Amino acid sequence: MNDERTRLLKEAEKIGRALAETLAPLCEVVVHDLADPDHSVVFIGNNLSGREVGTPATELGLARIADPDFPDVLANYANRFPDGRPAKSTSIGLRDSSGRYVAAICLNLDVSYLQCVSAYIDALTRVTPQAGAVRETLVRREPVETKILDFSAKRNRDPRALDRGEKRTLIRALAADGELEVRGAAERIGAMLGLSRSNVYYYLKGAGAESGPDDIHVETSR
Repeated sequence: MNDERTRLLKEAEKIGRALAETLAPLCEVVVHDLADPDHSVVFIGNNLSGREVGTPATELGLARIADPDFPDVLANYANRFPDGRPAKSTSIGLRDSSGRYVAAICLNLDVSYLQCVSAYIDALTRVTPQAGAVRETLVRREPVETKILDFSAKRNRDPRALDRGEKRTLIRALAADGELEVRGAAERIGAMLGLSRSNVYYYLKGAGAESGPDDIHVETSR
């Protein structure tokens, strides 16, 4: 085994081990030595296919060995484990300095479990239209905190960093939305803006007293 091939295989195995740890337990990661197709598997993590180190190359590996124009990466193609479970596979070829394939890292994701979970979630979230039923809304409005954060984000500020005019404008808009009619809202608004409850109403009164034709309407999330 020449030095370059040894180095590439060592690096490929390092990457393969990291991927296997990250994607455990549903993704099998295999590193192949394409210079030795009869014993190509040099690493296998999260073994889902029942292969072992020293197992021969697959048909795809042999095709890559035989064809220098074979794609470097084949991503997300359909595959199947020996027991019939469906898999989603990706194969990455590694070339030496001469452009010859010498190694491959292959990922085989067991999608059978994920398909079951997906079907369960689909069934759990499915709703049945009720003809003639009364339309029901469970949430009255977005939380006042969300409106304050949206207002501040549009000005690239923290809510407490808004200036007096901006706080007046915001509190006025919240009042127009009926937010101050909710019990405890003044305290919640004040906590986010760095104001006391009485300051919130002071700002609201000041906004009302100073309002005029040039006042700017504030967009808050609805």
